[in-house]
Amino acid sequence: MLIMIPIVFILTARKHETLTAFTFAVAIAIGITPLLLPVILSSSLSKGAIRMSRKKTIVKSLDSIQSFGAMNILCTDKTGTLTEDRIVLEKYLDINGNEDIRVLKHAFLNSYFQTGLKGNIDEAVISRAFENKLDSLIQKYTKIDEIPFDFSRRRLSVIVSDDTGKKQMITKGAVEEILSICSFVDYKGEVSKITKEIKDNIKKISKDLNKNGLRVVAVCQKNDIGQNATFDVNSEKNMVLMGFIGFLDPPKESAKIAIEKLNNSGIRVIVLTGDNAEVTRCICEKVNLHSKKIFLGSDIDKLSDQGVIRVLKKVNIFAKLSPIQKARIVRLLKEDGNIVGYMGDGINDSPSLTNSDVGISVDTAVDIAKEAADIILLEKDLNVLLDGVTEGRRTFANLMKYIKLAVSFNFGEVTSVIIASILLPFLPITPIQLLVQSLLYDFGQLTLPFDNVDEEYLKEPKRWNINSLKSFMLFMGPLSSCFDMIVFASIWFIFGIREAAVFQTIWFSYGVVSNLVGMHVIRTAKLPFIESNANKFVYASSIILSIIAIIVPYTVLGHFIGLVSNPISYLSIIIGVPILYCFVALFAKKIYIKKYGEWI
Repeated sequence: MLIMIPIVFILTARKHETLTAFTFAVAIAIGITPLLLPVILSSSLSKGAIRMSRKKTIVKSLDSIQSFGAMNILCTDKTGTLTEDRIVLEKYLDINGNEDIRVLKHAFLNSYFQTGLKGNIDEAVISRAFENKLDSLIQKYTKIDEIPFDFSRRRLSVIVSDDTGKKQMITKGAVEEILSICSFVDYKGEVSKITKEIKDNIKKISKDLNKNGLRVVAVCQKNDIGQNATFDVNSEKNMVLMGFIGFLDPPKESAKIAIEKLNNSGIRVIVLTGDNAEVTRCICEKVNLHSKKIFLGSDIDKLSDQGVIRVLKKVNIFAKLSPIQKARIVRLLKEDGNIVGYMGDGINDSPSLTNSDVGISVDTAVDIAKEAADIILLEKDLNVLLDGVTEGRRTFANLMKYIKLAVSFNFGEVTSVIIASILLPFLPITPIQLLVQSLLYDFGQLTLPFDNVDEEYLKEPKRWNINSLKSFMLFMGPLSSCFDMIVFASIWFIFGIREAAVFQTIWFSYGVVSNLVGMHVIRTAKLPFIESNANKFVYASSIILSIIAIIVPYTVLGHFIGLVSNPISYLSIIIGVPILYCFVALFAKKIYIKKYGEWI
């Protein structure tokens, strides 16, 4: 606009009054501006949001739909996404791997009396304890204090007192973190000093359970806690290890198929979990998510950002991650040029949800996760997410149809106006006629949000690319301008028309019809009307508005804006040239796709 409009003004000012030249230049500026972009954008995204809601995907932020469709990496936790999220306490074992009800008793007291957000592990412990008639312990014990869970310690402690006044600290958490604070072990009621051999045996039992897909949590306690009024992290030392509790969360049957579909759709799935490597490996292998190596959070901390980026290019599974480590991985994936989606539902997921291009949560998530997310799934299933991605790509496709249509035809039209301003003794179209003409074919483009999208387009992520837009404009714009020249030449030389009003009327009707016909060529990389059909609303609007453009010159409105009634024979130009353009544009389309490897 900045380049073209001054040129149009200077050229027209040489032959016409300054005011006429100015208003014509302003009309051209309005005509080449994609005025409907906000409307098309809003309606495309709104229509996409409605379609996504029918597929159990609620869009909180309309802007995220485009990112959803462009997403090429999905980072997700393991629990609930790859697994059933139905955690069941399967085992409660002593330090030698034998079943021991005392381990369940201590785990129950810890889970029941802790006042933080109870997770599915706590609920599974409480449920199993109730099954084993341990609920009577609630009346026997009173809570004194609590040391809440955090992701650096990876453990939680409660201090309770029984009905005799005896105080006891009970702690549960990740095996390695619990071992680091234990100096003793309890086996069948006898307490002894912990040794390296005992530690190695405990780690072996835990690892064997992990290999079978069980999440393992260690439980410890100590009675000698003094008369402290308050307790803190420093109190967690010289503990007595009681044993383990093992949880089973089986993989979803649908996860394997969903991951395969995501990969086929150009989306790489990366697992970021706080669980240990063995459990993660077991679940991931069952859903066909493979990685040569599993990186741990401790490994990530040792690497620079560039080192982590190199790891991310070949590793798909990361375990024992803290929330900050997850957020760092998401940030580095973005900085490496990816469009990253993150799926999470816990408090610890909020930094990663914020860091991602599109945050995805579920309606059962904690409030802070839902608040940070852009998209909410009504079902925690990767198949539901895949449906949402498809709708995101469909929405982006229809938006790009309008943008490429607008820039190519508008660029061609301005080029034609400049040439006509040099060659013709009168304006090829008046400012008011140009505005009405733009209004008519803009109405036709309003149906694009409802348009069908070719299945081939939906198979890969699509991203906004300004260079692609520029290439399309410079390739297709001059082509449409060439056909404008054919119309000018036909009117001037074949029909011998020298009257400004007749010339302007023909170009008015031709401009609307050619834009609406061209829309069907541009909307698909395939053969329009045969290999790819538009939505019925797009067809209807194109036909109706083309008829209106042809009829307007014969109406009072047409005469009011300076159009005149023309012989029917001029329809050969108004209809024939757009049809010719359609055939030539199909040939040009093949050349463009071969050169640039894309269309929309």
